[in-house]
Amino acid sequence: MTGFLERVSHIFHSFRFRLAFLFVFLLGIVVLLFSIFIYTRQSNDLREAAVDRLEYKAQKLADYFRTTSGDSFYRAAAGIPYDPESGESFLQDMDVLAYIDSSGKVIRSWGPPDTSRVSLWVEEGLKEENLDNPITNRLIPATIEIENSPVDYLTVVVPVSINHRLAGYFLIGNPIDPDNQMPQLLLSLILGVAITLGGALFGGLWLANQAIHPVKKITDTARTISETDLSRRLQLNRKDEMGELADTFDDMLARLEAAFERQRQFTADASHELRTPLSIIELEASRALAANRSIKEYERVLRVIKSENQHMIRLVNNLLTLARMDSGQIAMEKEELDLSDVALEVVERLAPIAVEEGVRLSAGELPELPVVGDREYLTRMLSNLVENGIKYTTGEERRVMVSSGIRSENGSSEAWVRVIDNGQGIDPEHLPHIFDRFYQVDLARTRSHNTGEGDDHAPSGAGLGLAIAQSIAITHGGRINVESEVRKGTVFEVRIPGQPPIVDG
Repeated sequence: MTGFLERVSHIFHSFRFRLAFLFVFLLGIVVLLFSIFIYTRQSNDLREAAVDRLEYKAQKLADYFRTTSGDSFYRAAAGIPYDPESGESFLQDMDVLAYIDSSGKVIRSWGPPDTSRVSLWVEEGLKEENLDNPITNRLIPATIEIENSPVDYLTVVVPVSINHRLAGYFLIGNPIDPDNQMPQLLLSLILGVAITLGGALFGGLWLANQAIHPVKKITDTARTISETDLSRRLQLNRKDEMGELADTFDDMLARLEAAFERQRQFTADASHELRTPLSIIELEASRALAANRSIKEYERVLRVIKSENQHMIRLVNNLLTLARMDSGQIAMEKEELDLSDVALEVVERLAPIAVEEGVRLSAGELPELPVVGDREYLTRMLSNLVENGIKYTTGEERRVMVSSGIRSENGSSEAWVRVIDNGQGIDPEHLPHIFDRFYQVDLARTRSHNTGEGDDHAPSGAGLGLAIAQSIAITHGGRINVESEVRKGTVFEVRIPGQPPIVDG
């Protein structure tokens, strides 16, 4: 019983039922208002027709008494009046007619109601202050029982004058709905509304089921998705709003799948980068402990361990920086500064490393570039780009040049810094992935493990430098673009929104 009640509750609380109920409710209001309009209009039409008949018959009776004005009112009222032209009676089935003398007493009456009921109508009709007013202003509504059914009437009392003297009155009345149309119409409307709403309910449930079918499919698909399987797609191929929803859901799944794939690849690459120095440390330590070694050999082992440890520290710090940037937890201390000064500082700081590597590092034109940014992170961004150029520059004359400038367009300015090298270049298929984490263009160019101390400035070779540089540029509202030509060199261009010139003092 509890399960049954839960299923019923689920049905009544389901979106499909609520959608169908809303559809039926709105349709019911429209149908009800339309039915009220039809019923009211028909009732008014029947009343107007009854008034027209009453006026016509009252006029015929008045004409009848005028033609018999030579006789007394009592002789004229002796029988049912008839139309002299057609010879037909003025009265029809269910009509009411009564003759009243000048004192208000009913002389004779015809029709379904008894004399006492007619006398009450006459008494009420004679209360009118002016019996010469139009009939429509003197109508007396009444209801009588005919064959155990109430019948509504309209009656009127009309004075009769003979030789300009009041001879008496006559009362005439006829039913508003002689053919009993209104009850039949009411029954038809009730049945029509019930059938319409019943059909609308079933039709609404069917339409609602069709409307939410894609939603149910999305729900079922979402339930089957797990972290290890994001390959499912809806593929509804519809042109309506549900199709747009399904396409958006498919796009979301594709982005999630790509994100999880990047996460798996990121984890694998990070593990690989950490495994190499850890393996070296394990190998060197095991060799040192396997037998007695000289002091110089122990010193060499310690230098190797220190170098590998420094590499892991840089790698972990880089990963931490990227993670913080992704989560927006980097607290940058932005200030107005000259980006050209930052570029010049980077060139001067890395010049000794370039000389050691046999690379000519120079600065080109460095005009004033007012920007708002964090000096430390901008320095790190440019350092990563310059270190990358020093690392991969080849040839007899290995050169890396740093230049800057500013461009204005549509009332806004943009500062740029270019790092240009004459290295081996980058193949076109690698360019879209150059800023991906752990991505290395030439896998053979891995980090050479330096056994000496003071290797803080050496490129790590883990494939994180360019990713960090791009993240820093994006955090500053800019971006890094790359252009490269194989065996000719590569150009990295940093673009950052400019600011009005810095005013001293």
